[in-house]
Amino acid sequence: MGTVLGIDLGTQALKVLIYDPEGKSTKAVESASLDLYQSDCGAAEQQAQWWLKALQQALSNVPPKERRAVKAIAVSGQQHGFVALNSANEVIAPVKLWCDTSTQQQCDDITRDFGGPEAVIDQLGNPILPGYTASKIRWLKDAKPEVYRHLDGILLPHDFLNLYLTGHRCMEMGDASGTGFFDISKRRWSETMLSAIDPERDLRAMLPEPKKDNEAIGQLTQVAAEELGLSAGIPVAIGGGDNMMGAIGTGNVTAGRLTLSLGTSGTVYGHCDQPVIDPKGSIAGFCSSTGGWLPLLCTMNCTVTTELMRRLFSTDIEDFERRISQAPLGSEGVITVPFFGGERTPNLPHGQGCILGLNSANMQPNNLLRSAIEGATFALKFGIDELAGLGVTGQQIVLTGGGANSPQWRQLVANIADSPVTVYHNNEGAAFGAAMQALQVLTPGSDIASIVDEHLVADLARCCEPEPSAVGDYADHYQSYQRAVDAITTLYR
Repeated sequence: MGTVLGIDLGTQALKVLIYDPEGKSTKAVESASLDLYQSDCGAAEQQAQWWLKALQQALSNVPPKERRAVKAIAVSGQQHGFVALNSANEVIAPVKLWCDTSTQQQCDDITRDFGGPEAVIDQLGNPILPGYTASKIRWLKDAKPEVYRHLDGILLPHDFLNLYLTGHRCMEMGDASGTGFFDISKRRWSETMLSAIDPERDLRAMLPEPKKDNEAIGQLTQVAAEELGLSAGIPVAIGGGDNMMGAIGTGNVTAGRLTLSLGTSGTVYGHCDQPVIDPKGSIAGFCSSTGGWLPLLCTMNCTVTTELMRRLFSTDIEDFERRISQAPLGSEGVITVPFFGGERTPNLPHGQGCILGLNSANMQPNNLLRSAIEGATFALKFGIDELAGLGVTGQQIVLTGGGANSPQWRQLVANIADSPVTVYHNNEGAAFGAAMQALQVLTPGSDIASIVDEHLVADLARCCEPEPSAVGDYADHYQSYQRAVDAITTLYR
């Protein structure tokens, strides 16, 4: 059968994973870092060409023999980014990313023109938030009309890599549902929302028809094959957003489990067979990439928070782990509200990080370090509770993302969520999910649930149970955190 290649285009790096399904083993994992342009106005942008260079660099670190053995590819990508194309498939503007918070005015304008936030949620299933793609299109129209005049195609980041690999423009419903102009219940583009974004142009003509089921969208072109050291003509699967691929990579393709991703952003989500719409707009009503739905909460500051705090105290990961283990549960009352880059949940695009509860006794580095990891987890605990209120629960939490490598963080999640925590040996999340999708293309008629059940193996040494003595204490500390969020929300709304 050969091997399969999963590509994960993240914010800070692009990762490639080559998996051998017959030997059930990962043959190679390589990555290449990505630059990120950010400004004080909230802009967060990358050049699409950086992604191609990172893909070429990451694969160049894989032995040629391993590359030639690849028989299928799938791509996972950061959601919501706006890749603007002209008629020659050239990118005509820097890509505004999911963490770009500079388009609040456009969000307000689009929401007003559509009929208000309640109408948007009622008809589409999601509000218009700064991170989503919709306001980025309106921003380009407002800020760069001469560039916008040449707009001929609208793609998302993973779609752009698919275009590079196959020469075809395409989208799939999971990633499409994070644009802000996709009706998640009817699973189709919203003509009404597209008109609210731009009443003067037919944006629908610039969008591929979104696909529901995984399939080969095309074959690897000769040019891409030569640049990447792969075999031309191998199939490229439909791919998806990083959360949707992370769901596959953590076995979250049937109801009954929650995935919690501790990455640059933090996410918590569960699979459903019916659309789930939150009238408050806290839970995103996304589609999955497996024919269902994936209600999800996203925070913008997860490992961002811990990295900032590590940098402040010049501590490496090993020392960070040791120091947070020495600080007491609850960090002696120190509370970090981690809205350092603005925040999506709650929707505070101009939010700032705050540290509260400091006094002359508890103002210690170890408490500040531990409060960062607690604050990032409390923000996701809110999502677990909100999902439960909508009927989305799990008997276990599956952890993925870089934070899942921390023993202290894994146990902290179990205690705060009062839930068993599972970690898999193949803990590459979205990259592994993409590899599983590529494997499905090689096995026609196969079921994705059966595939992940066969290839996901729990890492028992890293799984953990909640500690009863800590669960009750953390319930109290969580309430203190929520009061702190309520207090500072008025400062940044």
